Amino acid sequence: MALMGETRPPLALGPKLIGRLTPELILRSPQYMNCVQLYEIDLRASRVAAIENLGATENQFDSIDLSDNSIVRLEGFPKLPRLQCLHLNNNRINRIARNLEEAIPRLEWLILTNNRLTNLADLEPLSTLPRLKYLSLLDNPVTKQPKYRLFVIARCKRLKVLDFRKVKQQEREEAERLFGAAPEQAAQTFEPEEELKQAEAAVAAARPAAAAVAEPSARKGPTSEQITAIKAAIAAASTLEEVRRLEDALRTGHLPSEITIGGGGEGDGAAAANGASAMEEG
Repeated sequence: MALMGETRPPLALGPKLIGRLTPELILRSPQYMNCVQLYEIDLRASRVAAIENLGATENQFDSIDLSDNSIVRLEGFPKLPRLQCLHLNNNRINRIARNLEEAIPRLEWLILTNNRLTNLADLEPLSTLPRLKYLSLLDNPVTKQPKYRLFVIARCKRLKVLDFRKVKQQEREEAERLFGAAPEQAAQTFEPEEELKQAEAAVAAARPAAAAVAEPSARKGPTSEQITAIKAAIAAASTLEEVRRLEDALRTGHLPSEITIGGGGEGDGAAAANGASAMEEG
């Protein structure tokens, strides 16, 4: 029996389901207004390895806390146009998917402290988030890369705070000078699936050109004179093997050495024509 004035936490709906980010786990997780007045769901420390099933939130939250899990890739979001803040510190993230802006266009806060992002190219997909203002990449190997801070500032144009340090105007100008003029020269994130698709597309694009090159030789057939001579030779053939060899010559237009065109007189041409006529009649 509770004492007078004693408060108790609300009863949980049930234990968290450990392992996957399931709809059941989402429904049983704490939901509250956080310190900056964003409606948040707490999915911390659930041994989650992949972001999935967030459609079960029904776009009700301004903030999602997925800290202290085992997430490897920043991907798998459904359309969550309300989402403004993502906490993903203390995970294993080493890859960021492209086109995140299509699912989370209002994201302003992204906390990726203590993950495994290594190369500047790994951060390139963040450049498409149109409202990203607050970003933390502390304790990621990428922060040790030369010009890391300037690279991120150049890519994320609306960034106000990076690694809990305000972005200064002088940094913006220096970032623009170093990285802003030629963004196409920046290294691209390697995506095995996309690289495979690009390779397949290149092969498909090369096929018409190869076919065009091969087409003249494929369409090149025997001339009328060659056809007449070969038909005459077939009519005069004495063995089945010889007939087959001459039929192959008729298909390809390559004359056997014993057949010549234009070398003989009128008698030869007449004999060839007579032979061909005899074959067609027979």
